Amino acid sequence: MKQILLVDDEPNILLSLEFLFRKEAFDVRIARDGSEAMELIAEGPPDLIVLDIMMPTVDGYQVCTHVKKHFGHVKVVFLSAKSKTADIEAGLALGADLYLTKPFSNKELVRQIKQLLN
Repeated sequence: MKQILLVDDEPNILLSLEFLFRKEAFDVRIARDGSEAMELIAEGPPDLIVLDIMMPTVDGYQVCTHVKKHFGHVKVVFLSAKSKTADIEAGLALGADLYLTKPFSNKELVRQIKQLLN
């Protein structure tokens, strides 16, 4: 079973994503900010991380940089309200495998994540 780490400081988004991915038979872990994400990743990296960018303490860019440096095999998907071309390019330049903007389609998110994990 593939493991996904969901990282977002917005509880409603975490809740809906957790429900969505559990329904698709993924093993789901949750972090409410970048620092908590770093701790969970250190305990054992997931197969994929769905990552918000704008969070307190440690932002998504910092988490992505750390993950790609130390756990290059882990897929990173940014899911962010930052939708300017420069934001998307910055995320992809850090090594993100996918950058999706909020609001997003659940069906499309699941489809693209399954594609990344196969």
